[in-house]
Amino acid sequence: MREYEARQALHARQTTRRLRDNWIGIGGGALVIAIAMFGVWSYSAWGPGQPVPTPDATATAEPTPTAEPTPTAEPTTGDELLVPGPELAEGRLWTGSMTVGGVDLGIELDGALAPQATAVLVQAAESGWYTGKYCPRVTSYVTMQVLQCGTATPDSTASEDGFRFGPIENAPEDDQYPAGTIAMARVGGDGSSMGHQIFIVTADSQIPSDAAGGYTVVGRVTSGLDALISGVTSLGTASGGEDGAPAQAVQITAFTIQ
Repeated sequence: MREYEARQALHARQTTRRLRDNWIGIGGGALVIAIAMFGVWSYSAWGPGQPVPTPDATATAEPTPTAEPTPTAEPTTGDELLVPGPELAEGRLWTGSMTVGGVDLGIELDGALAPQATAVLVQAAESGWYTGKYCPRVTSYVTMQVLQCGTATPDSTASEDGFRFGPIENAPEDDQYPAGTIAMARVGGDGSSMGHQIFIVTADSQIPSDAAGGYTVVGRVTSGLDALISGVTSLGTASGGEDGAPAQAVQITAFTIQ
């Protein structure tokens, strides 16, 4: 009887240990998954959203905030600049140049179709704001290929503190962004979250609208796009994936407009 009771006690302890080990394994796996999901969201929450998955592109949908757009004309501060009024754009076409990753680009900004965004870029260019800023994101999806620029560090798409404007202007109704398009990056689902970050479309792309709408098209690259692709974006990402920091740091060293 004592031997039987000893075997029963041992069996009970083994059963309890197995249950405890199973719960520890489940909890650890859930923690790893949660950390991975947070890392993906924190990187991709700012900028043009990822394309909807297709048989040719396996990108996952971007998590987006649920905030509704709240356009405001009140000036806010950011990096010692105030959001200028749209009248600064003068309702005309502006021409200029950017040097991105050592590549000289000719550009045009449309002050008639996107006066508020044009005013922001004109002011920033004239003040020298873009000099020394970085391009922290490059994508190579089949349906979306862009280079996103305008941050203080080479590997973070975090926005500026306090500098925000809206609403969205001149967004294509069909979600088609031709190669060479210059558009404003923003937080997903928030049409009043634009700052100084822009993205340059390097191949004809379809970028789905979200709850706030599409993305403000402020202008286009008129020359140098092929050199930008061959010398910068074709190098891919540092991680080897389809969306992330460029394989080599990409910096804006000049931005002039007239």
